[in-house]
Amino acid sequence: MDSQALKDLAVDALEELKGKDIECLDVAGMTSIADWMIVATGTSNRHVKAMADEVVKKAKESGHPINGMEGADQAEWILLDLGDVIVHVMQQATRKLYDLESLWGLGTSRPHEA
Repeated sequence: MDSQALKDLAVDALEELKGKDIECLDVAGMTSIADWMIVATGTSNRHVKAMADEVVKKAKESGHPINGMEGADQAEWILLDLGDVIVHVMQQATRKLYDLESLWGLGTSRPHEA
């Protein structure tokens, strides 16, 4: 599965569970670790966990391996490593504190525009 299709799969899974403020950052020219970084907000730790689990489920159903998952215990910020796509699912306060979009110095693109 190419990185664009994997990005779309992850975004669809996040949207399915009502993820908020989903942003897709094109980081292909900035790092060799991934082509896309997706950032989404959940309303509670249960919502964050459910969204991350849905991305994992959809990726596995499509035959794509999950390289890693961090933060599921507390679910304030869960990071999913899908290889060419890194997914960050965060609670609002955590997302505001770390402001990954600014950290990477990128403007954002809506999920299906890039």
